[in-house]
Order: sequence, then structure tokens, then C-alpha cells
Amino acid sequence: MRDQRLPTSPGFWRSSVRGPWLTSVLGVVLLAGITVLFVTGLVSYAAYNPDLSPVNDMTPDKGILGFYLFSWPTSPHWLYRFTQGVHVTLGLTLIPVLLAKLWSVVPKLFTLPPARSVAHALERVSLLLLVGGALFEFTTGVLNIQLDYIFPGSFYPLHFYGAWVFFAAFVAHAALKLPTAVRTLRGLREEGELVSPRPGPPTVSRRGALWFVGGGSLLLFATSAGRSFDQPLRATALLAPHGWADPGSGPGGFQINKTAAYAHITAAETSDDAWRLVVTGRTGTVRLGRAELARLPLHSSALPIACVEGWSTGDQWWRGVRLRDLAALVGHDGSPPDVFIESLQRHGAFRKAALRANQVADPRSLLALYANGEDLTLDHGYPARIIVPAAPGVLNTKWVARMTFGDLG
Repeated sequence: MRDQRLPTSPGFWRSSVRGPWLTSVLGVVLLAGITVLFVTGLVSYAAYNPDLSPVNDMTPDKGILGFYLFSWPTSPHWLYRFTQGVHVTLGLTLIPVLLAKLWSVVPKLFTLPPARSVAHALERVSLLLLVGGALFEFTTGVLNIQLDYIFPGSFYPLHFYGAWVFFAAFVAHAALKLPTAVRTLRGLREEGELVSPRPGPPTVSRRGALWFVGGGSLLLFATSAGRSFDQPLRATALLAPHGWADPGSGPGGFQINKTAAYAHITAAETSDDAWRLVVTGRTGTVRLGRAELARLPLHSSALPIACVEGWSTGDQWWRGVRLRDLAALVGHDGSPPDVFIESLQRHGAFRKAALRANQVADPRSLLALYANGEDLTLDHGYPARIIVPAAPGVLNTKWVARMTFGDLG
């Protein structure tokens, strides 16, 4: 008989709560939740248009893993705000469920012998990928939400490739274990290697344990979901620092991802005397000051800003020149092409970005000069910024210096 003091002995694990029923309930919740996480994560990459131009591709060499990419739509205008808000908020909410699930099966990590057959050895390897992948994906996601750009230039490929490895193991595990979980939940049987042969006195029931896990998830939801809404709900996002407090009041009092100081933008280079927008296309190049842009036909759009970190603003009222009208100035009448945009910013990601033709053609897509009835503030992109419906915030380039219309290859 094995020493009961060692974790390799079944008698070491004495919790009366641990068992197939609790594990099955948590597994079914994760089956639904992680599937939604994976799908919304993939569409987030599609929203960045990573097949449009290398400048938008934060995840190189995707190969066959990029099979699902498509031209991201511009309607409904809140689409990215919704999908990324769900992705981030759901990911945070599932953390207690994931930790409880890992706790419920921890005795299996110490089972001896480590492999009873080739099939059993393959199952153990898949579990290693499953557990390691889950911890990696949730940890990197939380760190990126909380600390912002902690993985400069590397978070996107790490999270992307890690997601595929994790989800492949997750699908294999679900296919193997779902029938057993269903039978367990139907029959409420409490037998098997997860049940302690000598359980200790119960301190909580299994349903009480589920209430505890659910309460933790509800707490994380309540302290993070508010950053996808306007005040007063935004003030409840205590555990989601980015996009939390409003930066001041007035027309420019809405969330900012990166400030002018962070991007190394100065007031001198954005002054009316110094700044010119360079627009290049089929018929050549034109240079326009802010006053000249303001004399062109101006249009308004009510659009939010939504960030990959999960926060978003409500609809702001933007006014400026349509992107398709700027394309027409340089010879692209009719159907406008893709556009390559360059910013004055000198620090941070997405100093350059590309937009697809369908985004340029949308009448709500603007080179905005005004927000909520006033000039843009410097932090919001003065003298001019891009605003496009349903696009990730980083593609709504601020402090625009140059726009090149044409085939980006």
C-alpha cells in the first residue's frame, strides 16, 4: 500500500466535495464558455485584417491557421465592441471555473503508473497540453488586460498560436469525456478515481462549492464588465484599469488608449502652421492643411471606440471628411481602394495601419476633425484622426500624417 502521506496515494486527497459530478458540471460550463472565447478570439484577429497588409499582421507565418480570415464588416457599427467585450469579460468571468476544474482533477496529475498503455500515455500528454494551454492563455490574456503591452511585439503570436494548441487539446478532451460527463450528470453517480477512498468530514456541499465558484465568477463579471459601458457603470470596473475613468469632462471627456505624451506627439508639430496631411493616389499627391480639410464637405457619424483590451466608449459624435471623398481627390472615383495610413506618433504599436476598401467606402468612415461638436483634443488625435465603424481602436489612427490609396498587395 502506498504511503497515505504522499500525493501519489488516492488516500492523500480527502475532500468529500471532489468527484465526477462536480468535475462534470464545471466541464460542461467550460465547454460552452471556452468555445465562445475561442470563436470571439478568432474574429478579433479577422477584425485586424491580418491578411490585408503586413503592417496590420501582428501574427506572422500563420500558414493554414489563417484560413478563416475575411474582410471585416462595418455593420453593425458596434460589432467589434461586442465581440471583444464578450471575449475579455467572459475570459475573466471563467477564471474561477477553470481553477475549480483544475482543483477537482488534481489527483490525476499524481496517478501512478504515469502511463498504463500507449493510449493512456497519449491521454496524459493531451491533458498536459490542455492544462498548460489553459493556464498560458488565461495568464497572458489577463496580463495584457491589466498591464498593457507587457509583451511588446509578441503577445499576439503567443496568444494566437497558444490558442490553437490549447483548443485542439480541448476539443480532443471534450470528445473523450463529454459522454462520461453526460452519463454522470444524468445518473448522479459518485464513483471512480476522483472520489476519495477515505473522505474527510465535509465542510461544504458540492452545490455549495458551485455557489462559491459562481459567486467568484459573478464578482469578476461585476468588477470588469462595466468598462464596456458609459458612466455610471464604467466606475464599477475596479479590476479592469484600462478604459476605466473618464479623462476629464466636456466633449473630449471619453476614454483614451494612448496619450499624445505616450506617442511623443508635440503641440508644435500639430499646429495649423506646421501640420499638413499628405494624400497620395492614382493621380498624384495633394497636401491639405486643417483649414483646407474643414472647407471640404463634412459629414457626421456616431461611433464608439473599442479596444482589444475589452474596454469601449459609448457612441461619440464625430465630424470630418469621408475617407471615400479623400480617395476621390487623388483619382479614385467610384469604388475606392484600400488605404495605408501613417501617423505622427513615434512610440507604441500601430504607428502605421491599413484599412480595406469596404471600410474606406462606408459613408460613416471619416478623417475626423471634431468630436462631440468641438475640435479634437491632442490626446484624441488633433489635428485629424481616422474613425471607422466596427474597427478595433488601434486602426482608428490618431495624428494622421499621410494616407496612400491603392493596392496594398
